[in-house]
Amino acid sequence: MRAFLRSNKKLSLPPGPKGLPLVGNILDMPSEKEWLTFARWGELYGDICSVTVLGQPLIVVNSSKNAIDMLDKKSAIYSDRPVLLMGGELVGWKNTMVLLPYGDRFRRYRRLFHNLIGNQTAVKRFRPSQQIETRRFLRRILLSPNEFSDHVRRTVGAVILKISHGYEVEEKNDPFIEMANKATEQFSLATAPGGFLVDLVPFLRHLPAWFPGAGFRRKANIWAATLQEMVDRPHDFVRQNMARGTAEVSFTSAALQGKQLSPDEELDLKWSAASLYSGAADTTVAAINSFFLAIALHPRVLKKAQEEIDAVVGLDRLPTYDDRMSLPYINALIMEVLRWHTVVPTGESVAHRLLQDDIHDGYLIPKGSLILPNIWYMTHDPKVYKDPFEFKPERFLALKGRAPESDPREVCFGFGRRICPGLHLADASLFITCAMTLAVFDVSKHTENGVIIEPNHENTTGTISHPAPFKCSIKPRSERAVSLILAEES
Repeated sequence: MRAFLRSNKKLSLPPGPKGLPLVGNILDMPSEKEWLTFARWGELYGDICSVTVLGQPLIVVNSSKNAIDMLDKKSAIYSDRPVLLMGGELVGWKNTMVLLPYGDRFRRYRRLFHNLIGNQTAVKRFRPSQQIETRRFLRRILLSPNEFSDHVRRTVGAVILKISHGYEVEEKNDPFIEMANKATEQFSLATAPGGFLVDLVPFLRHLPAWFPGAGFRRKANIWAATLQEMVDRPHDFVRQNMARGTAEVSFTSAALQGKQLSPDEELDLKWSAASLYSGAADTTVAAINSFFLAIALHPRVLKKAQEEIDAVVGLDRLPTYDDRMSLPYINALIMEVLRWHTVVPTGESVAHRLLQDDIHDGYLIPKGSLILPNIWYMTHDPKVYKDPFEFKPERFLALKGRAPESDPREVCFGFGRRICPGLHLADASLFITCAMTLAVFDVSKHTENGVIIEPNHENTTGTISHPAPFKCSIKPRSERAVSLILAEES
């Protein structure tokens, strides 16, 4: 196959911007919001385009069809990861699932996750704890609505840490939550395409930290310490509680119970548990914050969603997972949140790496190429979604004989063997948070001194993209809603 590819002179890389001798397209690479640049390249050069940076081919895929054809249907050769010098090697994220090379260790992680959260049936066991934490979230919102974004982080973190380590978070300033939030924020910065020159010029890693221009080395040392603490401290917490006989059942305790793990097995367990938290926490937080922004900006959507909940659930209880099949508009709203604000704009946080030469659509994709699916454009492609920058949950409902538009969950959680292993857990968390919030709260634009403050919908830069900071007004719908919020958990 390789000889055939090399001998066929008609084959070439997909088109793209013309580079310079030796360095290629290094000057064309964006340093922020890279998905916008990739979308412009797609408009100029087609759904598959390419650049070369210091000899490294980067293939940008701007259509879901090509992404599925390459990364799903040929996942056996498109599932490796690149070596990221800043985020992976220098900071240490290479041990988490998101950056693991495709191989035996990756498959071990994958099996662990599949048994825990790999399908809807497996995720059902966590519904009670998710509902309890969401009720607590509603109470915190009631008491301090202006701090809703902090409450979102704490709630998402509480659910994941309960599952991964059996840890009950503290009501305020929880050390594990703060530590993990810091680490995941650093991950997003450390792995952003084009964020650090050392990822493009590998020999820079050998510069001493004191050398002028080597500030990235000092930053990497600080970030590595944060990451290691995030991995070690929750694991040690489980070990200590197991020794006392007080450990709750969790991903980690179940793997340790009655077993003598080898050092390598314990290392895998620690890092896979950390992968579970780091992979789910920041992405789910971004999605829930996007929900609050969307309904603050679109009162029509808020009203329609509340009308459906009132009709199906009533006014005397909060929605539960059992109501989901009877709430089509709420489900459409969740899909629109995921489409409208793309949490991982360039796909699963990190590029795919091709394990062998391939031919796709008549183009040569050489072994070692990095494949970047531009999920942001796939969810904003006007050929797929009518008025893609408008927030319209109705697009996912079959109305007046019109077929629903494509479900964004088919692309926004990634592709192939690198698809997000926590997608069912994230989807469940987003549903219960949105449904319970809409049942008891009105959300609108923030007002200061009688002036309405219009929030902007902007994506922050990074592999995990949050809405730019915004304020909104959150008020209980009625006294009956307050009673529901304050009712004892059952």
